[in-house]
Amino acid sequence: MSDEDLRAELAAHLRLFAQSGVEGLSRDPAWRRRAAEEANDAAGQVAYAPDAPAAVEHAESAETLDSVREDLGDCTRCKLHRLGRRQIVYGVGNPRAELMFIGEAPGHDEDVQGIPFVGRAGQLLTKIIEAIDLNRDDVYIANVIKCRPPENRNPESDEVASCEPFLFRQVQVIKPRVIVALGTFAAQTLLRTNDPISRLRGKVFHYGDARLIPTFHPAYLLRSPERKREVWEDMKKVRALLRGEDAGGSLAAGASVG
Repeated sequence: MSDEDLRAELAAHLRLFAQSGVEGLSRDPAWRRRAAEEANDAAGQVAYAPDAPAAVEHAESAETLDSVREDLGDCTRCKLHRLGRRQIVYGVGNPRAELMFIGEAPGHDEDVQGIPFVGRAGQLLTKIIEAIDLNRDDVYIANVIKCRPPENRNPESDEVASCEPFLFRQVQVIKPRVIVALGTFAAQTLLRTNDPISRLRGKVFHYGDARLIPTFHPAYLLRSPERKREVWEDMKKVRALLRGEDAGGSLAAGASVG
């Protein structure tokens, strides 16, 4: 290739760089090191935790529960918005709660009032919270799904996929010390497992810097009150963790999230 051809090719490359927003070039090795460090810093701002269910960690983020709710908007991301939902049921409670309860989806009463866990199951949840010497204002309560599925049917996979990123962002903002997953769908979504709640409850899982305790959903307890004793055992673990005490039993291995 002649010198003239080389100059023409170089000029073409420079035009391409200019169109891409490159303002100049430098042979200084320190400049190249700075560029690499800046690229690494930018990549670090959105890091996916090992085994995390698409849980995005926002480094030094100024995100708030209000900003997450604003991003959610009048959500039309899945089909539930056209299947009879009245309103989005986002979450309620202390934005700096040490304890967070996560359920499945809103029911009829929640869809009417716009607040999670206000029906019969919610009244039972309130009693469960009070049994460990807290009240609803001390904790934060949310659901995996923010809209009521028709006839309270189980959430479908595409609905979970559309909604779960907002739940994970809520968790990241609140940074609870302990998370209670209420029922199969919440536990499976958070732990990325297909195991039923009957196999998951009774264990304590790592979930980032928090500890996650799966237990039966209050709605299930209304149908099977004989399982309340098992939930009480789980809640005693929650209380112990919040007090900085040994929760009893071994920490579940291989379920680290974050």
